[in-house]
Amino acid sequence: MDRHPDFRFACSSAQQYAWIKDKYPSLFARIKEKVAAGQFIPVGGMWVEADTNMPGAEAMARQFVAGKQFFLDEFGIDTPEVWLPDSFGYSAAMPQIVAASGSEYFLTQKISWNSVNRMPHHTFIWEGIDGTGVFTHFPPVDTYNSDLGGGDLAHAQRNYRDSGAGTMSLVPFGYGDGGGEFFAAAQAEYVNPPRWSGELYLELHRGTYTSQANTKQGNRRSEHLLREAELWAATAAVRAGWQYPYAELDEIWKLVLLQQFHDILPGSSIAWVHRDAERNYAAIAKRLETIIESAIGALAGTGDQRLVFNATPHHRDGVPALGAAAADQPQRVTPTTIQGGFRLDNGVLAATFDTDGLLVSLVDAASGREAMAAPGNLLQLHRDTPNQWDAWDIDGFYRNTVTNLTSAESVAVVDDTLVIERSFGNSLVVQRITLRQGSPVLDIDIDI
Repeated sequence: MDRHPDFRFACSSAQQYAWIKDKYPSLFARIKEKVAAGQFIPVGGMWVEADTNMPGAEAMARQFVAGKQFFLDEFGIDTPEVWLPDSFGYSAAMPQIVAASGSEYFLTQKISWNSVNRMPHHTFIWEGIDGTGVFTHFPPVDTYNSDLGGGDLAHAQRNYRDSGAGTMSLVPFGYGDGGGEFFAAAQAEYVNPPRWSGELYLELHRGTYTSQANTKQGNRRSEHLLREAELWAATAAVRAGWQYPYAELDEIWKLVLLQQFHDILPGSSIAWVHRDAERNYAAIAKRLETIIESAIGALAGTGDQRLVFNATPHHRDGVPALGAAAADQPQRVTPTTIQGGFRLDNGVLAATFDTDGLLVSLVDAASGREAMAAPGNLLQLHRDTPNQWDAWDIDGFYRNTVTNLTSAESVAVVDDTLVIERSFGNSLVVQRITLRQGSPVLDIDIDI
């Protein structure tokens, strides 16, 4: 940049800047100078280039809250675009969140990887589930690492699907997910682009919904605990004068947001990344449970009354609705042994299992309706051998090979629980079936 004043470099992800600020402050000072000069360009407005399918809505919003706040505080810049070239598909909730964050534009390249259907447009208005639209570009060069050679440029020109209405596209070039200024000019020339309504679904990498289950469970548990910690901490601060732990919660949120990066949460990183993530999630849970316990203690005060705190935002049987109340858990019914199997019946719901632990009948007492047309609680195994990327993909032909786990090692009543054990290969599945008094829900807990 010193040698070539017209050279500009785009860089997303506030987390990257935060690391440099922390570890290399002199380098960060130089970056700030180049940002002010318009050569080093922060883009994207998010903490990281996150997955957008598995994070909860609150976490998705916090990606922008944390990212935009950092760019505003450090550079005085409110980034106008969302920069997600490589994430594996995009939730239909995104346009609303993008607009609410104050962003105007959205960029992705990944949809070019679709295995069946081609996206019909490269420049369009993406409409979310609430009707919010955001001006979106999908570079026809079909790569985010272009070498700017003749082949790439010719492909971009031939491939552009909005010819006749639009005349320009963006070419991300260099190493990584790069790019440059583009959106204002494209929007100015293309005044009435077509609309795409709903999810930008990637027809590939479907295995990223299941790979590395421990990482995914850690993320979801962390999101739940963060919500509960903020709920009870805020309530305790207002009602009991408790000191709200803002700095600690902010630090925890940013670690959770980091691990929603589109190769961590989807399960497509190397092994040590996921070992590191699991350690982080365990530490996060411990810290948040401490905050929750302390805040609840401040609200509960002293006394012998048994209190149950429920953070769900709706009324529930068994656990009281949002708030605190004195409560007792409904008792579980004891399973009974019958000819050919086992039965759980609380007068609301009647469930019958055969001697292999398959659910052969589920009847609603009020209507007499039988829910089972075929045996339920049937676990199935499929071969998972995709053609290309093991961690990323589940190919459709997995359905061609199936093993039904119909036989059980044991099915037995243990106290108030029906316990079913099955084994396959080196794996063991233990199911614990319970039914509470007055409940219309049959609970099945599974350890694999």
